[in-house]
Amino acid sequence: MDSRERVRLTLMHKEADRVPIQDSPWAATVDRWRTEGLPSGISPADFFGYELASFGADTSPQLPVEVLREDAEYIVERNAFGGIRRNHRDYSTTPEIIGYQVNSREDWEKLKDRLQPSDYRVDWVSGLQSFQREHSRGRFITYNAIVGYDKAQLYAASPKLLKAVIKEPDWLIEMYETDAKLCIEMCERMIRGGFIFDGAFLYCDLGYKTGLFFSPKHYEAQLHPVFKKLCSYFRSRGMPVLLHSCGRVKDLIPYFIEEGITCLQPVEVKAGMDLVVLKRLYGDDICFMGGIDVRVMAQGDAAALEKEVKGKLEVAKEGGGYIYHSDHSVPKNVSFQTYKLVIDLVHKYGSYG
Repeated sequence: MDSRERVRLTLMHKEADRVPIQDSPWAATVDRWRTEGLPSGISPADFFGYELASFGADTSPQLPVEVLREDAEYIVERNAFGGIRRNHRDYSTTPEIIGYQVNSREDWEKLKDRLQPSDYRVDWVSGLQSFQREHSRGRFITYNAIVGYDKAQLYAASPKLLKAVIKEPDWLIEMYETDAKLCIEMCERMIRGGFIFDGAFLYCDLGYKTGLFFSPKHYEAQLHPVFKKLCSYFRSRGMPVLLHSCGRVKDLIPYFIEEGITCLQPVEVKAGMDLVVLKRLYGDDICFMGGIDVRVMAQGDAAALEKEVKGKLEVAKEGGGYIYHSDHSVPKNVSFQTYKLVIDLVHKYGSYG
């Protein structure tokens, strides 16, 4: 059974031969692993057998990208959204936000005309070649896009956006809908140009450690219709929809199910997302990817790690509907040997044999 079939069966709430495996180690984590045994020239995806491969279009306003300053530790850049960010040179942490392009609705009005579909938004050379390679290897291919509130945060500061939730909802809805339209149109272009997608992977963080960014009522009024539209399009293309949403988002799961979201990722443990509880509550209606605590991985205790993986997989895998992933991404305090043990345990306790 190849990855494509394994993931498809899992997302249909059917048991495959084993739980599919996917993860997101930091670049700095990979650098560490290279010194601890990860072979040179082999990606973690190939070494550990990750099963999804993702491709997407540039749905930014495509403003000029430039390095503003740098030193031995940091690099400060202006990105394609016009935002200024300071990051460690190894890009091992969330960047510090210094400035935004959009500080008012008027700024948005000046920028939105740049959000037109174009073939220049797609890497037709190396991207298409990489797709053909991964497709031929049987990986499950997703069309990836940042959407909704997460996309809006690339344009404007969260305090500005959260005020707009209350005072300027029409502006936020226009931002969401403008981006969703571009997201759909670029997927169409990529399909016409030769990409074959098995699913869609949308990114929209909607919560933090203790709760949602805004109330379920405001989500229902402003974002819920946009996600319905996105899911309707992708599902019409036979593409199940995976949603990445960090934080404590369990109060939105009934909305996700109604919209047609197929799978929720990453089920962040430190934000109170309990994989076992969520599987029992919603496992018939939505799949889950993630929920394995990276803090336990960082401890490097084999017994604790086995308890974490075994206890969760034995519940989550039942009847299909679960894909292994860390509960966010794998930080650089997780050793290569420890992570190899994680994957060995997933194979051991994720098997349906």
